[in-house]
Amino acid sequence: MKALRLNAPGAPLALEDVPTPRPGPGEVLIRVAGCGVCHTDIGFWKDGVPTRHPLPLTLGHEVSGIVLEVGADVDASLAGREVIVPAVIPCGACALCKTGRGNVCRAQVMPGNDIDGGFAEFMVAPGRGLCPVSERPGYDLAELSVVADAVTTPYQAIVRSKLASGDLAVVIGVGGVGGYAVQIAAALGARVIAIDVDDARLAALAPYGAECALNARTLDFKALKKAVLTQATAWNCAPHGVKIFECSGSAKGQETAFGLLGPAGTLLVIGFTLDKIELRLSNLMAFDATVQGTWGCRPELYPDALRLVTSGRVHLKPFVERHPLAAGPEMLERVAAHATARRIVLEP
Repeated sequence: MKALRLNAPGAPLALEDVPTPRPGPGEVLIRVAGCGVCHTDIGFWKDGVPTRHPLPLTLGHEVSGIVLEVGADVDASLAGREVIVPAVIPCGACALCKTGRGNVCRAQVMPGNDIDGGFAEFMVAPGRGLCPVSERPGYDLAELSVVADAVTTPYQAIVRSKLASGDLAVVIGVGGVGGYAVQIAAALGARVIAIDVDDARLAALAPYGAECALNARTLDFKALKKAVLTQATAWNCAPHGVKIFECSGSAKGQETAFGLLGPAGTLLVIGFTLDKIELRLSNLMAFDATVQGTWGCRPELYPDALRLVTSGRVHLKPFVERHPLAAGPEMLERVAAHATARRIVLEP
């Protein structure tokens, strides 16, 4: 089969002929329909972030496909089913899994990190936690690959925030993950303010739930905070209990998010950066506020996130760009250079 392989950090990605894998006990063989390109893939490739599996490795953790074969100890009814493969696959048996924190299971498996991922014609994955696709009106299966991370990651964060209809949601960084955070929050009835440094990104989300768009490149922090409070007043939203979702993965974005915290506010940190920032943690005490990190998404939440898409409440097509797997090296270069605002999906 063909697979896009990373042979050494920073080395050119190569489309290679490799043996088609076979599933072992507890595993399934999947014919890949599509695999989204995430900045995490760029981190493994270009930024020196080590993969847990030694190189060479097939990257890609945003996978949809069809189960072709099931190994021993896997539900036989999965054979032939269309599925989404969770980006984080917990063991299901440890104390973290049993207490609802399976997304940080220490025995978790991440495609394209712990095992060969979805930039390939076929892949083997654990048979547990798969999300069957029962219906997909208007969507090709390949397009649903982005549910595996770009949709479910912000969905888990929003569920954890206990966002309710009528709440004020502020999303900082509205690229791939942040753009879906805007849509999900709006679909759940929140009033949404989108903050970014790119006018095109902000404009693209106006029809999809970003009722107010603020450019942090043209507004200093004081002006930004005033604009948020002014909009909240105009919408008759309570000035307390604001839900903030930091999706930019930048030091500046994190500083802005923390600075916007007010009384009883909640901040969910979704984006990742190696940069450090300086914060006054006493603000959390003074405002009785909450800051929480969120990693991936528990497989149990995937069906509800998928239903938001298949019901038409969250839209993928305007934000997805499809390309053949053979174009993978070029497409990853584009993503690394921030030369596309859409989520690239590679299709074998």
